[in-house]
Amino acid sequence: MTQVAITHPQWQPICKRSDLVADSGVCALVGDSSVGNRKSIALFFLPDCEPQLYALDNWDPIAKAGVIARGLVAEVDGQLTVASPLYKQHFRLSDGVCLEDENVKLNSYPVAFDGDTVCIAVDL
Repeated sequence: MTQVAITHPQWQPICKRSDLVADSGVCALVGDSSVGNRKSIALFFLPDCEPQLYALDNWDPIAKAGVIARGLVAEVDGQLTVASPLYKQHFRLSDGVCLEDENVKLNSYPVAFDGDTVCIAVDL
């Protein structure tokens, strides 16, 4: 398991390790709703992989719905992916690129454990 020093001010706590589901995704909100800059993030925890954590936008740009966290994690051609639960496009966990259409991409974010806290680096 890789741990990084979470010292830069852009790193924000997003949830606890106990909130994650192994080999699956969960959705978390980051940002401040009082100033209107919240973002829905899909977090994927793969405890037997390196890295163990991945963070992508939860918004599926093809289906126009916030469903990516509910997708199935799978390896496709040696690449870890999540399949959108609606139209089944595969997005690489490492960078968010859609395997079926490389012109479509989800934003990906640095994410790491700080002890039992999951922290994400996202600019809002």
